[in-house]
Amino acid sequence: MYETENRTMARTEAARAEIDVGLRSHMLRVYNYMASGLLLTGIVAYFVANTPAVANAIFGTPLQWLVMLAPLAFVMVLSFGIHRMTFATAQAVYWAYAAVMGASLASILLVFTGASVARVFFITAGTFGAMSLYGYTTKADLSKFGSFLFMGLIGIVLASVVNLFVASSALQFAISVIGVIVFVGLTAYDTQRIKEIYLASDDGETAGKKALMGALSLYLDFINLFMMLIQLLGNRR
Repeated sequence: MYETENRTMARTEAARAEIDVGLRSHMLRVYNYMASGLLLTGIVAYFVANTPAVANAIFGTPLQWLVMLAPLAFVMVLSFGIHRMTFATAQAVYWAYAAVMGASLASILLVFTGASVARVFFITAGTFGAMSLYGYTTKADLSKFGSFLFMGLIGIVLASVVNLFVASSALQFAISVIGVIVFVGLTAYDTQRIKEIYLASDDGETAGKKALMGALSLYLDFINLFMMLIQLLGNRR
């Protein structure tokens, strides 16, 4: 009897160890996709900002609206269409999204000094890393904060649209402060969600799509946190 129980416990422990190894591999894949997307975004942003012909062709012309809205279109396509895509197609859309986002964010390099952009980037990276680690390791259930964070996100979007017309510095400050709180929370929440939807039994295609969508969620958290912090801490040229 005891021998049977020991064997059962040993199998259980072996299964858990296998899942832990698989989960770490999955999360590493998520972070690699995210980091690669951020790198591509940074390269494109730097190229556009430092190539006057390209920057002038985009900013100050109607093309800037296309560049600003295109990333949202890519996110919608991935979010609602990934189940109908092959993994290779989903990857292509993700890389295209990261590149277009780089063109959109080039305006930040034109408005803020390089030193302040670098400083805020490292602050963002440190904050993001700490909150993502918390989301991965905490035993607390963060799902109960999901609705609150989503409502905060909707509020930020609506307030940002209003501020396009009223151009209030006080409203922009409030949006940035609330935005930092929301995206710090979303970083931990999304990390835990990505961890919890992992299944060792997923086939290669499904696992790849989950990793890609997880990377997209964390990429968006990082980019939006950076944009909120640059408004608060950045030095304009």
